[in-house]
Amino acid sequence: MSNAEFIKAAADVKNLKTKPNNDQLLSLYAHFKQSIVGDNNTDRPGMFDLQGKAKWDAWNAIKGLSKADAQAKYIEIVKGLQASD
Repeated sequence: MSNAEFIKAAADVKNLKTKPNNDQLLSLYAHFKQSIVGDNNTDRPGMFDLQGKAKWDAWNAIKGLSKADAQAKYIEIVKGLQASD
Protein backbone atom coordinates (compact mmCIF):
# COMPACT_ATOMS: atom_id res chain seq x y z
CA MET A 1 0.00 0.00 0.00
CA SER A 2 1.26 3.43 -0.85
CA ASN A 3 1.19 6.59 1.18
CA ALA A 4 -1.03 8.14 -1.51
CA GLU A 5 -3.63 5.40 -1.00
CA PHE A 6 -3.57 6.02 2.75
CA ILE A 7 -3.99 9.78 2.31
CA LYS A 8 -6.86 9.19 -0.13
CA ALA A 9 -8.56 6.79 2.31
CA ALA A 10 -8.20 9.35 5.11
CA ALA A 11 -9.93 11.92 2.89
CA ASP A 12 -12.57 9.46 1.65
CA VAL A 13 -13.65 8.49 5.17
CA LYS A 14 -14.81 12.08 5.72
CA ASN A 15 -17.20 11.80 2.76
CA LEU A 16 -19.07 8.63 3.70
CA LYS A 17 -22.85 8.94 3.40
CA THR A 18 -23.43 6.82 6.49
CA LYS A 19 -21.51 7.60 9.68
CA PRO A 20 -19.53 4.59 10.91
CA ASN A 21 -20.60 3.11 14.26
CA ASN A 22 -18.50 3.68 17.38
CA ASP A 23 -16.52 0.43 17.03
CA GLN A 24 -15.67 1.28 13.43
CA LEU A 25 -14.68 4.82 14.41
CA LEU A 26 -12.42 3.50 17.17
CA SER A 27 -10.79 1.06 14.77
CA LEU A 28 -10.24 3.83 12.22
CA TYR A 29 -8.78 6.06 14.93
CA ALA A 30 -6.45 3.37 16.24
CA HIS A 31 -5.12 2.40 12.83
CA PHE A 32 -4.70 6.04 11.80
CA LYS A 33 -2.74 6.85 14.97
CA GLN A 34 -0.61 3.70 14.60
CA SER A 35 0.10 4.67 10.97
CA ILE A 36 1.17 8.20 11.84
CA VAL A 37 2.66 7.97 15.34
CA GLY A 38 3.46 4.29 15.86
CA ASP A 39 3.04 2.56 19.20
CA ASN A 40 1.05 4.30 21.91
CA ASN A 41 3.44 5.57 24.57
CA THR A 42 1.14 8.03 26.33
CA ASP A 43 -0.53 7.75 29.71
CA ARG A 44 -4.08 6.41 29.79
CA PRO A 45 -6.62 9.24 30.27
CA GLY A 46 -8.32 9.69 33.63
CA MET A 47 -11.46 7.91 34.79
CA PHE A 48 -13.82 10.72 33.76
CA ASP A 49 -12.54 10.93 30.17
CA LEU A 50 -14.57 8.05 28.77
CA GLN A 51 -14.05 8.94 25.12
CA GLY A 52 -10.33 9.46 25.63
CA LYS A 53 -10.00 6.11 27.39
CA ALA A 54 -11.88 4.30 24.61
CA LYS A 55 -9.61 5.85 21.98
CA TRP A 56 -6.49 5.11 24.03
CA ASP A 57 -7.57 1.49 24.59
CA ALA A 58 -8.27 0.98 20.87
CA TRP A 59 -4.87 2.38 19.88
CA ASN A 60 -3.03 0.50 22.63
CA ALA A 61 -4.69 -2.77 21.55
CA ILE A 62 -2.78 -2.73 18.25
CA LYS A 63 0.61 -1.90 19.80
CA GLY A 64 3.38 -3.57 17.83
CA LEU A 65 1.60 -3.36 14.47
CA SER A 66 3.92 -1.84 11.88
CA LYS A 67 3.03 1.51 10.35
CA ALA A 68 2.70 -0.13 6.92
CA ASP A 69 0.36 -2.83 8.24
CA ALA A 70 -1.68 -0.21 10.10
CA GLN A 71 -2.03 1.81 6.89
CA ALA A 72 -3.09 -1.29 4.96
CA LYS A 73 -5.72 -2.15 7.58
CA TYR A 74 -6.98 1.46 7.63
CA ILE A 75 -7.41 1.39 3.84
CA GLU A 76 -9.18 -1.99 4.09
CA ILE A 77 -11.61 -0.64 6.71
CA VAL A 78 -12.38 2.46 4.62
CA LYS A 79 -12.99 0.36 1.49
CA GLY A 80 -15.36 -1.87 3.47
CA LEU A 81 -17.26 1.16 4.73
CA GLN A 82 -17.48 2.57 1.21
CA ALA A 83 -18.82 -0.74 -0.11
CA SER A 84 -21.59 -0.80 2.50
CA ASP A 85 -22.37 2.90 2.09
